[in-house]
Amino acid sequence: MSEDTIDRTAPPVRDWPALDLAGTDFDPVLTELMREGPVTRISLPNGEGWAWLVTRHDDVRMVTNDPRFGREAVMDRQVTRLAPHFIPARGAVGFLDPPDHTRLRRSVAAAFTARGVERVRSRSRGMLDELVDAMLRAGPPADLTEAVLSPFPIAVICELMGVPAADRHSMHTWTQLILSSSHGAEVSERAKREMNDYFADLIDLRSDSTGEDVASLLGAAVAREEVTLTEAVGLAVLLQIGGEAVTNNSGQMFYLLLTRPELAEHLRSEPEIRPRAIDELLRWIPHRNAVGLSRIALEDVELRGVRIRAGDAVYVSYLAANRDPEVFPDPDTIDFSRTPNPHVSFGFGPHYCPGGMLARLESELLVGTLLDRVPGLKLAVPPEDVPFKKGALIRGPEALPVTW
Repeated sequence: MSEDTIDRTAPPVRDWPALDLAGTDFDPVLTELMREGPVTRISLPNGEGWAWLVTRHDDVRMVTNDPRFGREAVMDRQVTRLAPHFIPARGAVGFLDPPDHTRLRRSVAAAFTARGVERVRSRSRGMLDELVDAMLRAGPPADLTEAVLSPFPIAVICELMGVPAADRHSMHTWTQLILSSSHGAEVSERAKREMNDYFADLIDLRSDSTGEDVASLLGAAVAREEVTLTEAVGLAVLLQIGGEAVTNNSGQMFYLLLTRPELAEHLRSEPEIRPRAIDELLRWIPHRNAVGLSRIALEDVELRGVRIRAGDAVYVSYLAANRDPEVFPDPDTIDFSRTPNPHVSFGFGPHYCPGGMLARLESELLVGTLLDRVPGLKLAVPPEDVPFKKGALIRGPEALPVTW
């Protein structure tokens, strides 16, 4: 970006190394950026140049819902970013703007409605009970991540996607490689290509299907020429990857409940508050490192007295928005009675996470089942000895050693 396009009153560019953080610690750099002002500038470890960062709740909702900020233009730029590689491919839903984005989302909407999610509830509960049964049979100690928190979301998203049980392991391996920044771009890109090829075959096979799973819905939409196969595959990959984020979120959730036993006890003694409590935990947990996907300003926009010029890259921080004291009084405190709770953990605007309802369902099932069925559940090691993922875009424990 040439020097003459920079507003002389713009804040300095802050280097954000996005270091690996342990436990549920909030990123200290993000804390400083929030303090510096509602609109700051950042440089991340990969890509080129700098980008604006928006951190206030109202501004985050405005930027994510305003057509003057687009995703498609990002594909033509080497925007500064955390990952060494671009996760979505060109034409994928994550980098589309309306009306194409709306058309593509519509093709799978039925799977993610309340009815669509309810369709997998009883099967999900059954799969979870089987995993907990196996863990209890094996006896303590156990790695809760390996025994339950990892296989459960994989099984649920594969069920919703229409991926056969035999292919779950491959899906998990590809997802881990795509979501890691520590293996380098080449390994991640190869995993993405392999997952792309898999879904291209699966969607093609389902072109005549009347099933309610995502692959069948996409196969039918491609057959009706409402979406292209490339678009369908890009969407399937993004949904599959997103489905595994529950492993990391629930890993942080249980780390929190096991290191603050008074919270777990509160949920055991008052089961009726669990849905509201899950929302508060989703608001509070710092589920990712740094920021996700950027947008490009398509025209000059004035925001909080700062001039964002056409062509500038813009990031929003949902984590920061969820700690905005103007919207969430005493934001660093976990308050199960917090209402209303307009958190943006699943995003906002057209790119709002379609799997939000599914993630809530899984979190409620996990918290309810584990707290009720394993009343003595506790960490088997000191909290500081729980290993957390390194070089990951989505934060979470590598393992969660527990006993009961």
